[in-house]
Amino acid sequence: MLEIFQYDFMQRALISGLIVAVMCPMLGMFIVLRKQSLIGDGLGHAAFAGVTGGYLLGLYPIIGAFVFTILGAVGIELVRRKNSAYADMGLAIFFYAGMALAIIFSSIIRMPSSSLLGFLFGSILTVTYLDILVIAFCAILTFIFIKKYFHKLMLILFNEDIAKVAGINTNSLNMALSIITALVVSASMLVVGVLLVSALMIVPVAAARQLEVGFKTTLFCSIVIAVISVISGLTSSFYFDIAPGGCIIINATFIYILLLILSNVWKKIKYNFKSITT
Repeated sequence: MLEIFQYDFMQRALISGLIVAVMCPMLGMFIVLRKQSLIGDGLGHAAFAGVTGGYLLGLYPIIGAFVFTILGAVGIELVRRKNSAYADMGLAIFFYAGMALAIIFSSIIRMPSSSLLGFLFGSILTVTYLDILVIAFCAILTFIFIKKYFHKLMLILFNEDIAKVAGINTNSLNMALSIITALVVSASMLVVGVLLVSALMIVPVAAARQLEVGFKTTLFCSIVIAVISVISGLTSSFYFDIAPGGCIIINATFIYILLLILSNVWKKIKYNFKSITT
């Protein structure tokens, strides 16, 4: 298996994939607990609009993606803050608006279908060293933010009202978390694409939660699952000549299903054992 990584493009793919595999679940844990699992989809479509807008203005596409996703994240957070009961409505609005803008921009510039497909489904095998630097920067920023505000974020997730009483500026932290999410979505889009970026943030976390362990252990396990999914996905795509982004997510989903089955079996074993002993 190791011989496939002697190629330069596979080395770049592996490096970028591993960085994203650490970054996405690290943030995904907080997104899942906030019950905003679909925010990656909404921001992904905003990023797609940013990419096409960047092409239209002759800019590095990821710059456009950063701008549009940050604006989208701010808008979604403001809607959630104003009326949390309709947070999904705000998400849907930005979801459709982002896709509509992407269609308009791409039609104006006559963007090649190959480029569109690359951003929609990921183009990890064409990742450049500049792209890796951008992804690494976002990962470092995400790590610093979570490390610095970990306990405050946990308190907000547990009970936002208590966090306010404790003197935490919940509005600023929630907005910062949304902006960090926007950066992660934009950077991860290069690896798995707009349509799958949310999956890499959520599926490894969902799989790790089947283990029913503590928060930090679940976070670590979700990162391990994402890393395994990336490595196995790249290997599968190389030998079977299929899309790497799809392979990565399918492998993560397979791990989720496997852990779900094992978790249910283990619960039945414990239940039966308890019934026998009592």
